[in-house]
Amino acid sequence: MKNEHQARAIGRNLPVSFKHAIEIGSFIRGKTLKQAKLLLEQVIAKKRAVPMKRFNRDVGHKRGRIAAGRYPVKASSEVLALIHSAEMNALNKGLSSENLVLTEYIANKGTSQWRFGRQRRRKAKRTHITVVLEEAETSKPKEPVKKQDIKEESKKNAAKAKEAKEKTKGEAK
Repeated sequence: MKNEHQARAIGRNLPVSFKHAIEIGSFIRGKTLKQAKLLLEQVIAKKRAVPMKRFNRDVGHKRGRIAAGRYPVKASSEVLALIHSAEMNALNKGLSSENLVLTEYIANKGTSQWRFGRQRRRKAKRTHITVVLEEAETSKPKEPVKKQDIKEESKKNAAKAKEAKEKTKGEAK
């Protein structure tokens, strides 16, 4: 029954670097829909860098609390479009867009195609990306516990413990 609370979007053969797609995935996975969209918009505007944790060879450090980072604008815009598509799928299913969380982000290598090159041909970068949004359960606000309720409950527990002791004493005789 999990599919009732999920919406997905799949992008096939997107013209995106596979390495950038993986790093973006680890950057936004587990975030709410609103947070993920905001982060990607900041990357596109070059206000926030995507931390490069796995593919970080010869990548310079960026401002903030991250070490190596980059601004993959093209990949971020493709992923943002895919997230928008998944959001529309969720709305079409009747899910609330405020409670959506990006639970799955899967990047796989796409087909390799030859493209034009000046002296020799080159392989084009292609990536399959799957985005799954899931509706998070809304927790009910807890009612404040009164001191009087705590006292009454502790009295009840003490009375039950006393009865249990008396029963064990009666059985032991």
